Order: sequence, then C-alpha cells, then structure tokens
Amino acid sequence: MSEIPVQIRNKFRLIIKSLPEPLSREERDGLEKALEIAVSAYGDVVLQTGSSSVMHYTELARTTACEMGLGASAVACALLSGIKPDTEWWAEVDAVYGKTVTSAITGLGRVSSLHGRDFTGQTENFRKLLLTLADDGRVILISLAERLKMMRELNLFPESDRLALASENYFLYAPLAHRLGYYNIKSEMEDLAMKVMEPEEYSSIEASLKQTTTSRNKLIREFSDSLRERLDRLHFSYEIKSRTKSIHSIWQKMRKQGVGFDEVFDIFAIRIIIDVPTELEKSSCWQVYSVVTDLYQPNPSRMRDWISVPKSNGYESLHTTVVTPAGKWVEVQIRTLRMDEIAEKGLAAHFRYKGIKGEGGLDAWLSQMREVLGSAEKESTDFMQQIRPGLYSDEVFVFTPKGDLRQLPAGSTLLDFAFDIHTEVGAKCIGGKVNGRNVQMKYVLQNGDHVSVITSKNQTPKRDWLSYVITTKARSKIKLALNEEKVKIAAEGKETFIRRLKNWKIQYGDIVIKKLLDEYGMKTAQDLYFAIAIGDIDLLQIKKVLLRAEENEEKSLPAEEVQKTGISYSETGDYLVIEEKVEGLDYRLSKCCNPVFGDKIFGFVTILEGIKIHRASCPNASYMISNFPYRVLRASWTRREESGSFLTSVKVVGVENLGIVSRITDIISGFKVTVRNFSYRMDNGLFEGKIEMLVPNINILFALMKRIQSVKGITRVIRVDN
Repeated sequence: MSEIPVQIRNKFRLIIKSLPEPLSREERDGLEKALEIAVSAYGDVVLQTGSSSVMHYTELARTTACEMGLGASAVACALLSGIKPDTEWWAEVDAVYGKTVTSAITGLGRVSSLHGRDFTGQTENFRKLLLTLADDGRVILISLAERLKMMRELNLFPESDRLALASENYFLYAPLAHRLGYYNIKSEMEDLAMKVMEPEEYSSIEASLKQTTTSRNKLIREFSDSLRERLDRLHFSYEIKSRTKSIHSIWQKMRKQGVGFDEVFDIFAIRIIIDVPTELEKSSCWQVYSVVTDLYQPNPSRMRDWISVPKSNGYESLHTTVVTPAGKWVEVQIRTLRMDEIAEKGLAAHFRYKGIKGEGGLDAWLSQMREVLGSAEKESTDFMQQIRPGLYSDEVFVFTPKGDLRQLPAGSTLLDFAFDIHTEVGAKCIGGKVNGRNVQMKYVLQNGDHVSVITSKNQTPKRDWLSYVITTKARSKIKLALNEEKVKIAAEGKETFIRRLKNWKIQYGDIVIKKLLDEYGMKTAQDLYFAIAIGDIDLLQIKKVLLRAEENEEKSLPAEEVQKTGISYSETGDYLVIEEKVEGLDYRLSKCCNPVFGDKIFGFVTILEGIKIHRASCPNASYMISNFPYRVLRASWTRREESGSFLTSVKVVGVENLGIVSRITDIISGFKVTVRNFSYRMDNGLFEGKIEMLVPNINILFALMKRIQSVKGITRVIRVDN
C-alpha cells in the first residue's frame, strides 16, 4: 500500500475500525486488494464535484461501513462500484472476488450513477433500485449511502442542479431510508433538502435552536441527573443520550399543528439505553419506564409501546412524553443496546439479528415490495402513487379471527385488511365484522380491532374501491383486476366501433382514432373503446365529430385553441428569464404557490396550460421535479424590479387586542402594496387574519411581515399558499 496517498490510507484505516465485526485476515487482505485496484483503476480522474474518483469511492465505502453498518463485502462493492465491465480492472475484480462483488457492482450500474446525470427518468431508476431487493440487498443500501454523500456535497454541484437533486432525494430516497429503518440518515437527508427547498424557514428554525441551546442543555442536565440517581439503584449498565429533533421534523410539526417554534413542546428527546441479556429486555425496559413515570407525570396519549409489537421495519422502543415540575415537556425513549443498533443501523442490523423477535415485519414488507414491483404498471406517476405511501407511514395493529396479529399502515380500511390476508379474499370482499359489529369495507381500522372479512363468490373489484384503500398491495391488485376487465370490455367496444364505421362508409385507421382522442381528451385507443362499450360516448355523436372534422380539420384540434387562450409571454417576460424556451408555449405564474419577484423559482411544462412558474418551496415542487424532471425548466428573475405586482397571501395569528386591525392596516398603508382582501376573525380571545395583496418583490413582502410581527399581540406572521 506504499503508493496509496496518505489521505486515502487514513480513511481506509477508519473503515477497517468501523466494520461491525472483527475482520478475518482473509477479509482484511481482500479489502486491501480492493483499495489497490481502486487507486490504480480510478487514477487521477476528477469528478464534476471537483473531488477525485478514488476519494469519492473511498468516502462512499466509509459511509457504507460507518453509517449504513454494512460488512466487508459491501464495503468492497462500494469501493469498486466505479469500475466498468469490459475493462482490465473488471477482469481483476472478477478474478479476486468472483460473482459476490461483480454482481452487486453490476446492480449498482443499472441504477443511475451520481455522475453525468441528466436528471431524467429518475422514478424509473428508483423502480430499478427497488427491484434489486429481490437480488442483492447491498445494492439498495450502497445506493442510499451514495445519495447521502450527494446531499452532503450539494454545494459542490452547479446551483442550477441543486433544487432538482434536493427534491429528488427528499421525495424518493429519504422515505426509503425511513422504511428501511435508517432514521438518522432519513432526518439528515430531509434537513439538507430543506436547506435548499425552504432556505428561509430552515435558517429561522436553525437560529431559534441556537438561541435556546443554553436553556435546553440545562433542562437536559437536570432531567438526566434525577434519572441517574434512580437508575443506579437498579444496577443497570445504561447510557443516557439527548437528541434534538431535526429541523425538518420541527418545521413539519409547526406546519401540521399551525404553531410557532416556541409552541412545539417536544423539541428534544432523552434516550435511555440499557445493556441487558436478550431474555430480560422487555421486563428491564418496563422497569426503566416505571422509574421515569414515578419521577415525572406522563401524558397517557403520548405512550408508544414498540417493544411488545415492533414496527414493521424492525424498530423497537418504549416512548413516553412527560412533564417536568417547571412545566416543560420531554420525550423519553427507552431501549436496549440491540434495539438501539437496529434503530441506528436499520436494515443491516436487522439482518444481523435474524431470529430475534422483531424481524418479521420488515421481511414481510420486502416480500410485498417484490410482489408489487412485479405487477406494478411502469408509468412513473402511477408507480410512485403505489409505492411511496408505503414508505412513510405509522402503523395500526389488528387481530384476525384466530387471534393472529397483523400490522398495516395507519388509516388502512377493512378492504386493505382483506387484501393483506389474501388477494382472493380482497377481491371477493363485500364487508366484514369488527369487534362483532357489521361494518362496510371502507371502515378505517383502529388499534386492537378484531377483524373478520365477509366474502361473496359473485363479488368483483370495482373502480371506487381505489378510494377505499391506502396500502400498496391492495391498490396494485385492484388496478390489475380492473385492467383485465377493462381489456375485455374495450375489445367489445372496438368491435362495435369498427362495425359502425363500415355502415357509415368511414375508413377505420390511426387518423380517425387521433381525431377522436383529441376531441374527447383521451390518452389511448383502449380508453376510447372502453368508453364506447360502457356508453359514456354516444356513437351518433362520434359520427357527427368525424363528419364535422372532414369539413373543417382545424376545429378538431382543441389543444391549439387552449394554447391561444394563454397569457402572452410578454406579461411575465419583463421579469423572467427562461433558460430553455419551448416553442409555442406561454408562460404564467402558478396560482398554487404565487411566486413573488425574488423567490427561488423553476418552470414546469404543463400539458394544456403552457409553462407554469412555481416557487422552489411550492408544496407540489418535490413531486413535479422528481417525477417529471424532463418537463422542468430553469427560470430566474431579471434584475429589473421597478414594475409589476405579484399576488401573495399572509396569515396573521395572535391574541385579541383593542385596535389590532387598525394597526395592521396602518402598517400596510406605509408599503408599496395593494390589498386585494383582508379577512379576519376573533374567537375566544384569539385573533386570526389573512391578507391577500399585490407586492412588487420579496424584500418588501418580508419587510412588511416583520413590521406586522412587531404589533403587540401578534404571535406569528407566515406566508401561505393558496
């Protein structure tokens, strides 16, 4: 290893130390050989981020070992994952490691790599990544490590690419990390993405956390000291850690509950980790819980027991939220060393503890993913609608008639339960019994329900069933059944349609189908035939459309008419620079997020309404950028600010105070804004108002919000989307 740079060698030593188990001489020699091959193969190649290839892949291997908790084989795969087949180095890797490593590297190669990406088709790449679950779990974990590394180095990428990268990782890979049990990685990815997508909110919460650090540390110290005194009497080997909630998690709570930073009561958590034999884990955790709740008053509604029934990703812990004598709320998490490793190292630790209680749920999910991936439609939007809800979800626990426990995502219905039991049971479901009471198939399951399904041999899946289910399996099976039925019905519709065309002396062909698809706004011929078969489209009406089209061809092109009705480019062109102009499309500001001059923005090519300009923090941004990157255009404001007005809305919350409305209106009148609407209400001493106004730029908007915030009685001023 004498020719290996010192920096690389030091990082390699760190990798060796962090591997989960003591290495054999054979494994260590194999890793040293992998490093030698990597240094020789990558040479002096520099990546677009500015770092050398060998440094990039060595750091990827370090992340794989230290933060993903994977072993020597996976580390070798990460280290060599930049080597391409049909090279001299590939032959050497194959000779040293055989299929164990080369098959995993091939799997990594099928998923889009970090370098030279064109940001297109990322959802299909994500689909390919999930498909590797059936072959080699290392691939998905190394890919996740690469994504984490990418987010940490986001500032090394061109600024124009950062939003797309952040949105993609936030929308696809952070939920995957959550589902595989890597909570720390999920939280870090969300924070790093938020820093790009919601920079103002991120900076505000970060500043608030820094301001409260001293008082928070004092509370943690006092809280922990009291606990240590009691725990020492039990003679446990234990450790107490404190963990501040991630910025993204705090922001989500603020949005969900409609509160300010000061009103989020569980900003941090205390974690008590005990070291006890496996057979004593459960009783020991409950002993510690008893100590905590003897000292501090618990909130019964915040109690979570994931030891008796672990989460489906293997997570085990006891959670409770208690109040201190000073009136401060503190979340307490109680777990063992084994449980903590699974919580920190996710899937890797889960498989290391195979055979110990808690592993069944994640195995069931992996099995279900393989089943769904095999039958899922390949259209990216539909695919993600099926998969993504299963990545982020709480769980509900119910019992079968035989007393078996089933875990389903929170919000699941009786119909979800039926499909979870068996596809055939779901397809024939007509209702069920919950706790001995008859219920409909759309009944939402609650924890502890005893559930049985009632079936009928004459029942078949219906389209409205899709609104009754939330699980991936149920949705995919219903859609599969509906598609099979639709194909049969559409075939009958096609026969009827062709027979009528012959009677009308009209030639059947692609031109005729295209005219009708345009007329009725349909995507495929099968949709047209199906609509004819079920009577949604009248055949006599079709005849009129085709005869009219022959007389005047232009009238059968509604898409052109839609384009003509759009706002002209000149209305936004004074303020915007669109990097890739699309011929024949107009530009307009999106009403879902109302961009204001100075906001971070991007353009999105719509199907019928030209290019819409969205804020980078638009609620729909992550979905659009991740699923349709090829329709995203880079956009920026010009330097001219002297003209133009932009619609925006601000929400004002506070306590009822005499003259509060007049003081707000006085402040507004001092700014260059036009108020379109100012509505407010006062209820039980609380004040809440919404101001819709036209502002010239973001600086004036923020200055106005800051002035309103200073009014006595106002607790919060936030910008809201329409």
